[in-house]
Amino acid sequence: MSRTRSVAGSGQNIHRRSVLAATGAVALAGGVGYALRPSDSQAATAQESTAAVAASSRQAPAAPLAPYTKGTTVASVAAPRGGSGYRRLGDGSGWQRVVRSDLAVPKPGRAGRRTALAAFVQLTDLHIIDAQHPLRLEYLRSADIHAWRPHEALTVQGAIALVERINALRGAPVTGAPLHFAMTTGDNTDNNAKSELDWFLKIMSGGRITPNTGDPRRYEGVQNSGLKQYWQPDAAVRDSDKQAGFPHLDGFLKAAIREVRSPGLNLPWYSTVGNHDSLPMGCYGSHGDPYLTELAVGGKKLMNVSAAEAQQLQAQIKKASDPKGIRYHDFLKSHARSMRSVTPDERRAPFTPAEYVEAHLDPAHRGLGPAGHGYSSANLDAGTQYYAFRISDDVIGISLDTTDSGGHYEGSIGTAQLKWLDKTLRDNKDSYAVIFSHHTSKTMTNLRSDPARPGERRHDGQEVLALLGGHPRVLAWVNGHIHKNVITPHALASGGSFWEISTASHVDFPQLARIVELTDNKDGTISLFTTLVESSAPHRTDFSDLSQTGLAALYRELSLNAPGASTTLGGDPADRNTELVLKKV
Repeated sequence: MSRTRSVAGSGQNIHRRSVLAATGAVALAGGVGYALRPSDSQAATAQESTAAVAASSRQAPAAPLAPYTKGTTVASVAAPRGGSGYRRLGDGSGWQRVVRSDLAVPKPGRAGRRTALAAFVQLTDLHIIDAQHPLRLEYLRSADIHAWRPHEALTVQGAIALVERINALRGAPVTGAPLHFAMTTGDNTDNNAKSELDWFLKIMSGGRITPNTGDPRRYEGVQNSGLKQYWQPDAAVRDSDKQAGFPHLDGFLKAAIREVRSPGLNLPWYSTVGNHDSLPMGCYGSHGDPYLTELAVGGKKLMNVSAAEAQQLQAQIKKASDPKGIRYHDFLKSHARSMRSVTPDERRAPFTPAEYVEAHLDPAHRGLGPAGHGYSSANLDAGTQYYAFRISDDVIGISLDTTDSGGHYEGSIGTAQLKWLDKTLRDNKDSYAVIFSHHTSKTMTNLRSDPARPGERRHDGQEVLALLGGHPRVLAWVNGHIHKNVITPHALASGGSFWEISTASHVDFPQLARIVELTDNKDGTISLFTTLVESSAPHRTDFSDLSQTGLAALYRELSLNAPGASTTLGGDPADRNTELVLKKV
């Protein structure tokens, strides 16, 4: 059995590294301080107490720690039945763990020597969707079949089931160590709508949610529009999805907008921002456009356009030829007479980066903390959305903001943040570091100017990789965005080496989250263990079960069958459940 050291925080002890971290944060003019104390949303200052608490809420068990794989994909994975048409899901064999020696050679006997440094859960790309939002781009489906997903009305129920799964884990799968925290790595919302942000925060911290806007009595959107290009679950319409085998489900839409309850995570959670959280539709730098804001909260919704028009709009988005949404504005205006009437709702308004931070700081959404979920009043003062926090005595976490408010869905970071990242790592050179962001290194290619900092240079993923390579105690860069499990080794010319861990989304099949464990093998190597988990919903669905749990199960199965959905998002075995070995520095 592996030997593990308790990673629970002591709460009152002042650690030398914590003092160093706080001092380093203060030295940055206009920067954001460390969220060192999960109970305090303020940035640490030189005058404040620097008592640091490791991000931990679960006490180490009294009994010897043991591996715990129940409820993980090591034990079982949802598996499709049949090879064509609409496929049902059932229980499948678990995924084996793959040892990867790309960056260091694993040594025999390490399982009996290792000690745990930290363990956490990564959730990413939840895409909590207000499925009736007037600005949604569902009509792009007339040109691209996978531009709209038939299961999008069930994102709330699916995310709650993921929270329930995480809560049921008794410890980390390999070491059995307590889980320190959960981190969401962006695209927590889908349309940059206040309704979605409220639902996301209640899912994570607990509360009752009615996933419905507009008319409180009924659904008003594309799924009861009568349009055959969308699945009409309640209607007799022979739509394109039913022709592909999708079921007729009486009462589906009524059930989808019914009140549900989330228990909230039973451990602290932190939040990283993604492009769908920062930008309307995830791609438009259009917060200053009053026409688009009025449409978001108003009583008109465009549901159908020609394939040629949809193709043209989609090309503008993909090629980033309209990052400010000016052509999008004109496109909607030209289709004003084609829009259908819906019930207006102010809750659908877009939120600004400052409002995103303020919502996290709201005591109503604290849950088990930390206050602000990583963000602090210093972020509001500086207009930033990046921060650092102490995970354990030996490990710090750094959350980056890789979105570009100038528009487009790919990312980058500004010079001030790049310098802050470098200084934060230097000031904590005795600690191991885990970097969190939404974008991957390969998708940080958007170098548009930030409207809030027009004179600041933007930096791509290769520059971030080079910087991280100069800090030998960086262990991992954990991110999402690409909706696919990919684990990439990085051995940089500057001498450092670390693993980039990109995790699949929870909106597209196979709908996963990931547990990451950091261990010292006591032989000159460190191992990072990654273990994927599904939601708590049963693999098998029952079309007559429209309960909260039944809908969460349907959410998974419908995502499997979504027309045009990629079949490779689960990644290769070496991108799933792994042991990633590094040389110890």
